[in-house]
Amino acid sequence: MTWARLAATTLENDHALLRPIDPRDRTAMHAVAMDPAIWRYFVTMIETDADFDAFFDAALEEFAAGRRVPYVITDKGTGRVAGSMSFANMAERDGRLEIGASWLGLAFQGKGVNRWAKYLMMEHAFDVLGAERVEFKTDVLNTQARRALRKIGATEEGTLRSFNPMPGGRRRDAIYYSVLRAEWPAVRASLT
Repeated sequence: MTWARLAATTLENDHALLRPIDPRDRTAMHAVAMDPAIWRYFVTMIETDADFDAFFDAALEEFAAGRRVPYVITDKGTGRVAGSMSFANMAERDGRLEIGASWLGLAFQGKGVNRWAKYLMMEHAFDVLGAERVEFKTDVLNTQARRALRKIGATEEGTLRSFNPMPGGRRRDAIYYSVLRAEWPAVRASLT
């Protein structure tokens, strides 16, 4: 069974519930996604309902094609949809994948939701999928995301200059982080 199929399952602990995206999630996700501050360092800017619909539809299409496994994140403390995170760039032969396309509504930022969602995804990547490497990338200017990646135990690896275009015409420098299989036991212990 491919990683995309194995990853398309519910992940859960006492703090967060992640389940693969479904067309019925459109309204709940829209409710937390419509603040432009969320998308400041994202490769897609969501400012209108049409922007959100295009973003949501692209996630559904990539999921159906097996290119990405986008999850809807529910904060178990409130029972509300908090945002989304995905397995992407799955290079199964090489034993690596990316946890990315991560976003949370402003009300859920800094509350531990990101930590628990990433924990669940790394646990699934290493313990079920058998990944050797889990990688993350963000805009070099996104100090909040960079701090959060260090807090979950990811190692900063370096910057790929002029990596991709951003809304508004700027070219993003992407900074990479990773957790390796050999590091996972220590990272797991620090997160729990």
